[in-house]
Amino acid sequence: MKRNIPIALNIHKVSKSLSLRYSEEETYSLPAEYLRVLSPSAEVRGHGKPVLQAGKMNVNIIRIEPMGQYAIRLLFDDGHDSGIYTWNYLYDLCINQATHWDTYLKSLYHAGASRDPDATIIKIMR
Repeated sequence: MKRNIPIALNIHKVSKSLSLRYSEEETYSLPAEYLRVLSPSAEVRGHGKPVLQAGKMNVNIIRIEPMGQYAIRLLFDDGHDSGIYTWNYLYDLCINQATHWDTYLKSLYHAGASRDPDATIIKIMR
């Protein structure tokens, strides 16, 4: 897989997003919620059994930390800080955003969960 390294990364606190620029023609904006729920951490990936992340709609990124030459670590305002986002993983999140997001939303729906941290979900069993 080609190693795609962005030439610029910027946190946008108001829009709660991370912008990535790979060239003048190739830029992306990823919502903090999206990055949080798809964190590559063991806490989220669950050592082979993913743990669905619900109620993260209002999460924001507070800091980016470089991890050598191969990745970054994102620190979120909900305390999550253990995901190491390799350049290849970040690029995959950029170019496949619609697919990843759709899969996540379907998982929430099937679990009877919500993006909203204040939502009360009542599942009616029939």
